[in-house]
Amino acid sequence: MYIVIRKYTKVRSVADAARRAKSGIGQILRESHGFRSYYVLDGGEGVGVAGMIFEDRESAIAAQDKVMKFVQASLFDLNLGEPEIIAGEVLVDIESDA
Repeated sequence: MYIVIRKYTKVRSVADAARRAKSGIGQILRESHGFRSYYVLDGGEGVGVAGMIFEDRESAIAAQDKVMKFVQASLFDLNLGEPEIIAGEVLVDIESDA
């Protein structure tokens, strides 16, 4: 598995960004090869974090390009700025027994 995490630090409304991302980015990701899951969290004080999990690096990179184009075109009014991006292969995967 491969994870891409984008951290934005000056988001005017993380809740609004998350709501709008759910439909727009959600559609892009559902149509992307290797997509596993997507998460958005509100870190408080204008910090928003988005995490995407894919089966492999190539799938993640292909989807990341599409997602960033959507963000730049559709969420520009939220003044997200440039995200800090952290990405890499999953080394440990522990899931609940429940």
